[in-house]
Amino acid sequence: MKTPIMKVALLPVVLFAVLASHPLGAQVRKDEHKVGIDRDPDVVHLADYVKDPIVLQVVNPATVFSDKGGNTKLGTLQANQSVVLEAMTEKAYRVRGKGETNGIAGWVGPKAFSSTDPKFVENLKNFYHRQIEVAKLIAAQKVAVGMTPDEVQQSLGKPTTTQVKRTAEGSSGKWEYIQYEDVSHYSYVRDPISGQVFRQLVGVTREEKEKTVVEFEAGLVSALEESEQKRGGPVKIIVPPVIFAW
Repeated sequence: MKTPIMKVALLPVVLFAVLASHPLGAQVRKDEHKVGIDRDPDVVHLADYVKDPIVLQVVNPATVFSDKGGNTKLGTLQANQSVVLEAMTEKAYRVRGKGETNGIAGWVGPKAFSSTDPKFVENLKNFYHRQIEVAKLIAAQKVAVGMTPDEVQQSLGKPTTTQVKRTAEGSSGKWEYIQYEDVSHYSYVRDPISGQVFRQLVGVTREEKEKTVVEFEAGLVSALEESEQKRGGPVKIIVPPVIFAW
């Protein structure tokens, strides 16, 4: 028996603008973000989730720390410059920019920065909390309404079958994840000479054990359908991803 498909209206997508382009963007490669940065579960690394660097304006000189907790001072980030946001927690940003004498990279409080969007701090917090929630779902191999196809594949792997239609609003369709098991079938046969009855294998069939159907609308999970054996409680809902408008 299968649980009914649950349709959930998607929450409004959060939009915010950052600088359209900047020379610093060409200097930062994805692998550079992963060098020397602690991989704590409460740290979100921007290179893992956004294609282009996020650039912020430094409006006030700010102390730069080597750790996200602000325990070890590295130097001072100079004002009136653009910096690349590499990673973040709820209370601090890791950036790369100019120090008092040369380049510097470390953790700085959000109050030192501004953006073309006055709500950039609030929007980055929304982005941060969503990615932390997605990371937990992926670690648990679960799916929630509001996830992207890429996030679903990170969580469940490659789907068994796909039905996808691409439109101007994004991909729609469904993915099926099916687990099979081999079932052996036997019959009982009597030996004509000894008269003894024994069990004889007559065939093996591959039968469906569990099934999960993930439906997409406009590039986001809109509904889930699970077989009775795999039911794990109510369908979880998360906010759609933050869209960075350049």
